[in-house]
Amino acid sequence: MYSWLIFLVLFTGGLLVSVLERMKHYRQINASNEIKISPISLALQELIAVSGGIYLSLVMLISFLKLDVPEKVLIFGFYIDPIAFLSIALSIVQPFFVKLFYKNSKG
Repeated sequence: MYSWLIFLVLFTGGLLVSVLERMKHYRQINASNEIKISPISLALQELIAVSGGIYLSLVMLISFLKLDVPEKVLIFGFYIDPIAFLSIALSIVQPFFVKLFYKNSKG
């Protein structure tokens, strides 16, 4: 019944935390440089770029493999393009995997 609300809260929360994590990353990078670009603009730019890259890669893979993917699927009460949903979901969790990778590589 309230699945769409739970989905919306989880999606918005995940998106917000992902953007904040990216902002934190860019603040660390820009601390040493003199560039005056907003960390939130860089974070949003990267989120959209990563989502678009994943989307195009998935579309090419699906086309190459000639897979039948439904045009829209019902997820938590919303009809969504499954490839676009997967792309944005992967781009939301991407900075956490990068952070985990750097933690594990440092020791």
